[in-house]
Amino acid sequence: MDESKARAFLHKFKRYVLGPARDLTDRSIFHKISLIAFFAWVGLGADGLSSSCYGPEEIVRALHGHIFLAIFVGIGTAITIFIISSSYHQIISLFPSGGGGYLVASKLLSPKVGMISGCSLIIDYVLTITLSIASGIDALFSLFPQYSAFKLPAALFGLFLMIILNLRGVKESVLPLLPIFLTFVLTHAFAIFYVIGIHTVDFPELIRNTSVDVHSSMNDLGIFGMLLLMMKAYSMGAGTYTGIEAVSNGMPILREPKIQTAHRTMRYMSVSLAFTALGLITTFALFKIVPVDSKTINALMFEQMTQNWSSFFGSSFVFIALLSETALLLVAAQTGFLDGPRVLSNMAIDRWFPTKFASLSDRFVSHNGIILMGLAATVVMILSTGSVHFLVVLYSINVFITFSLSQLGMVKHWWQVRGTDSTWKRKILINGVGLCLTSFILTSVIFLKFSEGGWITLLITGSLIAFVLLIRKQYDHTASRLKHLDALVEATEMAPPAPISAEQLNLVHFDPNAKTAVILVSGFNGPGLHTFFTVLRQFKDVFKNFVFICVGQIDAGNFKGIEEIDNLQKHIEDEVKRYEVLAKSHGFFAEGVPLIGTDVVATISQKAPEVLAKYRSAIFFGTQTIFTEEIIFSSWLHNYTLFALQRRLSYLGVPLLILPIRTSREEDDLQRGVAATT
Repeated sequence: MDESKARAFLHKFKRYVLGPARDLTDRSIFHKISLIAFFAWVGLGADGLSSSCYGPEEIVRALHGHIFLAIFVGIGTAITIFIISSSYHQIISLFPSGGGGYLVASKLLSPKVGMISGCSLIIDYVLTITLSIASGIDALFSLFPQYSAFKLPAALFGLFLMIILNLRGVKESVLPLLPIFLTFVLTHAFAIFYVIGIHTVDFPELIRNTSVDVHSSMNDLGIFGMLLLMMKAYSMGAGTYTGIEAVSNGMPILREPKIQTAHRTMRYMSVSLAFTALGLITTFALFKIVPVDSKTINALMFEQMTQNWSSFFGSSFVFIALLSETALLLVAAQTGFLDGPRVLSNMAIDRWFPTKFASLSDRFVSHNGIILMGLAATVVMILSTGSVHFLVVLYSINVFITFSLSQLGMVKHWWQVRGTDSTWKRKILINGVGLCLTSFILTSVIFLKFSEGGWITLLITGSLIAFVLLIRKQYDHTASRLKHLDALVEATEMAPPAPISAEQLNLVHFDPNAKTAVILVSGFNGPGLHTFFTVLRQFKDVFKNFVFICVGQIDAGNFKGIEEIDNLQKHIEDEVKRYEVLAKSHGFFAEGVPLIGTDVVATISQKAPEVLAKYRSAIFFGTQTIFTEEIIFSSWLHNYTLFALQRRLSYLGVPLLILPIRTSREEDDLQRGVAATT
């Protein structure tokens, strides 16, 4: 099979698996891929709700048999959920465009602090994917313990399916999970109400048992020992809160009006999470459940709840409930796939990550981010062998780094605006309490679980931060080396061409058979002007026509609404118009071709035949930065789009000449080129 046939086959396979490309001209595209509050609750809020499958269990295990103390910890957990949710209501209102912890810390503290928050979030979302799928497989295989040897392959297969779903697009990956999500909500709500209902007459006994447990704990441990035990259990249940920030991070995919949709989603999530967590902990206490290694505590509760039912109905309910837990945990993994690539995109726009992570596929998803998150989760899944207890330790630390930094930034903001905002005291109180709680939980988890795997999370996060700093240093270094190209723009603007009348423009003759230089530009900037002036110098009197093609790439930075797409289109039109006027001022026929798309190479390749049909003797030109000192990942930092385009156009018989720009000032003669041609 030759390369062209192989390319066609891969294209058809991609369309079959991921679906056809979305149409940029579809004015309803944002409506089609955005989520109303209910679907956002499914796609984003499920991360928090699913933590009820392992958060309350960690609380009970940490109490070491003092099961009735779990009720006090459960009440504290529910209160904490509402406090953190309230603080994120304020973050959503202050940052309606989204960005979550990364944007909050960057804007309110500093860009480097924001980078630390962003790196923590990325690791957290990788662990969200891994832990959710591993926990879901645990719940599923508690029904089939005889097949436990296949748990890891099943987890990896589930991870692969989630990657494919997310590459298809946001809404499509939520809708198939909706029925099973609702099944979880209904079965667990029924279980909580049922267990509490049948034990209504036993509540006096529950109160007595709780009192006995308190006195017993005080006798065994002392009052401070008992309080420390409860605080440890409270900290170990930190995974319960880890999905609360997802709504703030996921603002770009919410239906307009975004703020109201986000607030409604937060209410759905906080109420459902607090009810489920406290309700399950209460059922554990009512049944006096003792944890065992072979089954989850939820499974033990369901079995005790149905032990007096008929065999058929009892086993059916347990099967459906545990299957719905598996489903919900898969939905929770969806949060990592939705928000992880979004944080990567935002950081890539700010040059903390390679700019490729800001690009979108023709399905308008951050495909590079999705693939990276999926691969990273696969590696973690294999290395941890899908151990939920180990992953929970890794999971809780990073999200509370982000929580704490976000709350700190908000406290700083309300203090700074105290003279202009009359409600600052109430707002700073909410975020201040949130800061105290999240900082306490973060410190406790690190201290208590450092030797049990917490150091691994800190090491991985620290390594990622160091790598990101290296990437940013390289981008800053390149920008400083190319800064001299700004002289081209300055010289052009300081000595603009004489005004051209309409009559003079009409005198510029268009000859379709004349040599035509098709110049690829990224805007009216130094590299584009360098290409134009170099062509004039090196091919003097050869070209009579000039065509300037500029592609406005739709990435995560401007894919936030139809208005932003319109603004991008207008900007690109203005940029090529400036080139057109410049070329005509030198007596050439010129045309600007503004394009927008998600992939520069594909967009230009589709337009090239049309340009060649109009200009029969056309040669394409582009500029590529040449680095005197290459680094291993320079192709990722400065994606060599022109080389990919050159290869694509060669199949169409279209010549593309690449003109180098050196990063060394001594080797550059652009200043003389400007002087000679203006």
